[in-house]
Amino acid sequence: MATKTSTAGALLPVAAAGLGFAAGALTVLAVHRRTQDAFEARLQSLERSSDTRRQANLAHQHRLHWELLSKAMDNADLAEVLDAYDDTVSAKRQRQYLYANAMYTSMVFNYRLGNLSREQFYGAVRGMLQNPICREYWHATRNHRASLDSTSEQAQLGALVDDLLQQLEDADIDEWWVIGEPPPDM
Repeated sequence: MATKTSTAGALLPVAAAGLGFAAGALTVLAVHRRTQDAFEARLQSLERSSDTRRQANLAHQHRLHWELLSKAMDNADLAEVLDAYDDTVSAKRQRQYLYANAMYTSMVFNYRLGNLSREQFYGAVRGMLQNPICREYWHATRNHRASLDSTSEQAQLGALVDDLLQQLEDADIDEWWVIGEPPPDM
């Protein structure tokens, strides 16, 4: 007599294999997700480290710039080295230009670090340009800015200041603090 095979008995190994496959797939997905999460966490850590390193480099660069300018402001012989203006300026005016440069550089530095928003940078420059010596300095250094790569942040900020200064000079009102609107972030 022949033995009859039941359909349920034949499906049991197939069902077990399917469950095993599903369990294996879920395990692989879980391991993949943990690996991806670990990778993303490491990437974020590296980005934070890179930002910290960038900020430290900017701070170091700013400190060196300030030290050089300070030495030149204190010593007329050293200030002559930085005299690259089209017109001859007195030693006193040269030191004033160097100080105006230090003021502007400090604003740029604080903007680049995120300590000043674009609007705050714009307002600080607007205030700086109320001083006639700072305006004179800005005009005297226009050729310096012309040599910058126009796509650089430094050139774009310089163009922003050029535009603001033109607006201030063209304005017919005494309320300088309302002149000009900062453009959107670059």
